[in-house]
Amino acid sequence: MTASAQNVRSTIHLRGSTQIVTEFFGFSLNSILYQRGVYPPEKFQAVKRYGLPIHVTNDNGLKNYLGQVLTQLSEWLMAGTCQKLVLVIASANTNEVMERWVFDIETDQDAAVGTKQVEKSEKDIQNEIQAIIRQITVSVTLLPLLQEPCTFDVLVYTDEDAPVPVSWEESDAKLIQNASELPLRFFDTKIHKVQPSITYRTQD
Repeated sequence: MTASAQNVRSTIHLRGSTQIVTEFFGFSLNSILYQRGVYPPEKFQAVKRYGLPIHVTNDNGLKNYLGQVLTQLSEWLMAGTCQKLVLVIASANTNEVMERWVFDIETDQDAAVGTKQVEKSEKDIQNEIQAIIRQITVSVTLLPLLQEPCTFDVLVYTDEDAPVPVSWEESDAKLIQNASELPLRFFDTKIHKVQPSITYRTQD
């Protein structure tokens, strides 16, 4: 294979995988909040990532909140104690949960304790992430319309012994009764595997 080949295999370690996954979550959360209209479109601006235009917030309050979530998430990913991230969208009027965007996370525990490195091409990982971002965009045409103002929460599931900052509160699962589920593609760094799905309230 020549040096000019595009699909070069790269050695991936825990910190590098954590950075990839954390960045993915940042763009995914922004994209979902934009696509589902939780915030008005003027609160976002388009940037290019993964070969796609992705809308990210320009609202300082939202940026700070998401930044704090991602910083803590990164620590849990590094420790190998993060099991799942869930973005919950609920009615601002009734608090009824409308959608749960679930990202199941599997961690190679040998890598989490720093005893393992893996190889996978950066292009393959980027292509897998690109497919998920495309699905998030397309999902707008598949999900029921959100016809009322909505709010959101971010839930993170961790191992029981994982340290939790005092600024984080325990929460119920915010499940949806009689829900439908839409599975999405996954991506895998070979250290962290992320499997997204959408659970949503079925129209009455």
